[in-house]
Order: sequence, then C-alpha cells, then structure tokens
Amino acid sequence: MNRRDFLTVGAIGGLTLGGVLSAQASQPEAKAKNVIQIYLPGGMAHQESWIPIPNAPIEFRGPISAIPTKIDGVMFSENLRKTAQIADKITVIRSMTHGEAAHERGVHNMFTAYKPSASLMYPSFGSVVSSELGGRNDLPPYVAIPNSPNKYAGAGYLSSAFGPFSIGGSPEAPGFTVRDLALPNNVSSNRFANRRSIRGIVDEHFSLTEKTDALNGMDTFYSQAYSLISSEKARGAFDMSKESKKTKEKYGLNSAGQRMLLARRLIEGGVRFVTLTYGSWDHHDGIKNGIESQMPAFDQAFAALISDLNDRGLLKDTLVTVSSEFGRTPKINNTAGRDHWPKLFGVALAGGGVKEGFSYGEPDSTATEPEEDPVSPADLGATMYHLMGINPEKTLMASGGRPIEIVKDGRVLKEILT
Repeated sequence: MNRRDFLTVGAIGGLTLGGVLSAQASQPEAKAKNVIQIYLPGGMAHQESWIPIPNAPIEFRGPISAIPTKIDGVMFSENLRKTAQIADKITVIRSMTHGEAAHERGVHNMFTAYKPSASLMYPSFGSVVSSELGGRNDLPPYVAIPNSPNKYAGAGYLSSAFGPFSIGGSPEAPGFTVRDLALPNNVSSNRFANRRSIRGIVDEHFSLTEKTDALNGMDTFYSQAYSLISSEKARGAFDMSKESKKTKEKYGLNSAGQRMLLARRLIEGGVRFVTLTYGSWDHHDGIKNGIESQMPAFDQAFAALISDLNDRGLLKDTLVTVSSEFGRTPKINNTAGRDHWPKLFGVALAGGGVKEGFSYGEPDSTATEPEEDPVSPADLGATMYHLMGINPEKTLMASGGRPIEIVKDGRVLKEILT
C-alpha cells in the first residue's frame, strides 16, 4: 500500500493524523489514580451539612447549629465537627444544582452526569473508568460496598463486563467475608486449575457459536473471579482482619466507619473505583433526629479516611467524593422535616488534584439557589474524568454503533484544581 492509499483508507475509516494528534493533545494528565465515591442516598439536607445558614430566619435555618471550619469563612453543620477540623484538606462545592426532584432521576444525574433518557441507559462513573482504564493487581477495577447501590451504578450501554463487583455484605458485620472469594473446602488448587481449563474449552465452543454481550460479560466476570481466588494479594485487599483494633476504632465500629476503611484497603490494593453507600437521608419528617442519628458516624469515618489516606501518601492520588442526589427544601415543613430540592445542594471533594481548604460557588441568603458559579452534574463528571486522565468529550459506542460523549456539555472546574 502506498502513502496515498493509506491516507485514503485512513480518511474513510475516520483515522487521520490530525485526528490522532488532536485526541492525544486532548487527553488530560492523570492526577487521580483512584476514586472513592461516597454516596449518601435519599437527598441529604445541605442546610444540615455543607451549607448551613446561621443568619437566616429560623424557618430556613432549621434546628441544627453551625460551626466554623478550617476553610476561611465557611461553616459546616455542628454534627460535622471532625470534618471541620480536616477541612483544610478538602474542597466544598456549595452551588451544585440540577432540575430533577424525583429520587431515581436525581440519582441518575449524580451517577452518570446525564439527565435520564427513555431510550438509553447511560453508564455510571465507575463503569466508564472500568472500561477506559481496566483493572490492576488481579482486582476488579470497580467495586461496590456493600452492594451496587442502584441500577444507575451499572454499565448502562457499555458491556455488562464493566459493572461493579459487589462484596455482598457489610464489613462491620461480625465474621465478615466477601462471598465466593475462597475455594470450597473440598476443592484443591489442582482441581481448581483443571476446572478452569475445562471451562475454557466449553466457553470457547459457545463463544464461536454465539457472541453476545451477556457471554462476553460472563467471561470477564469468570476471569476476574479466577484471578481473585488464585491471588493471595488480591484476596488480602478484602481482608478486614488485617486492620488493627485501633484503626477500626478510629474509623468507627459501625457501617460508615468499616465501609470507608474497606474502601481505603481496596484502593491501596489496586482497585481503581470504589463506590460505597451509607445511611438514609430522606428526611421529610423530624430532620433533627434523623441527622443526629447518622451524621456523627459519617463525620468520624470521613475525617478518619481523609487523614488516613493523607498519612499513607495516598490522598494525592485518590479522589474522594461525597454526594447525594439532591438537597432539601429551603423551609422546614409542618412535620419538622424538609422535602426534595434539586436547585441547590453541596458536594465535598478531596485529593486527586483537587485544591485543599477551598470553597467553590455561593448560595443565596436562604440556601435556595446558587448565587455564584452554579455547578451541574455534567460539570462534576467532566472534572472527575479529567482528573483521572480520561477525556470527558471522548465518544463511546452505544448499541447500534451510536457514538455518545462520555459527558455532554460538562465544564472542567479548573478553579478547584491544583
């Protein structure tokens, strides 16, 4: 093939030197090698967490006091005392906003950076990272603690192979073990190897006769399972017995603490993306009691996680995010709670190329809407991918060969980056 033929074929196939160089130039440098996504389901009240408004009238202010933090001029809820002390390690976005007031639609926004669509299921952040970057150290690239939190945390239009590995239990439970991570007592290593060989022959036969996403996904899952079972180092990442009692107590002997401790172990072991859920924050009634029963455990665990990652030299490479699907109504309702409110809420970020001790965006005086620098889920998603070295404008292929941008109309928030 001569040069002219090559260039002609390349142009037909969409491959041009300019396109290649452009794609390389747009590929951001990876500052975050890992992500821990902490999801607080139900719609956590921003007024009782990241955006208290102590000078507003009582019906807006609510029943919980505010305290100063290590970020100049920024206050948190009084139930975030430990987090206030490590706020010099985090960035708080105080102007998140979108238009979806229903739980499922809000969750979709915050897990995919896309508005819900009737015709297409978008992939979650973790699944895109799994697809683009793959696994390390015989560990799944994407792990959910304790289980996949919702249907939008999955692979969407990508192959099911990029869905999350769910640990199938809570690490705070006595005698916690990850399901199916060890060989049955009556199966030796040799027998295990023979079974794997036989399965490979059977799988090859079926893959030649029928090629589907389900088969490809199962093949990947089996491959990951074999790697996990056969690798002592990989299994060790899930082994909570290797942590000292002192460390466990520092995080908190509860679901918030032990889930965040396991997340740190998995990141340290080589998992790229961990998503974990804690609590239920849908406080339509009695918001004071609801917040005070859950927030202290989160506060202790989150502060311990950030401090621990920092002490181990992991924070600079690990992006930690804390989010919910939306905020709560500006005024306290007649049952002493707050209802759904997507027009304003807060998100906390730490590590992985994000500024320390920084606040971005400003709410109005009643924490009803952003007054300055509104941030959309697409902006947040574009920023996260950018930090991981993934071009958010890159197109992926949905079924039928339809190209879809990883994030559409999202702006990288360069103001919050180091």
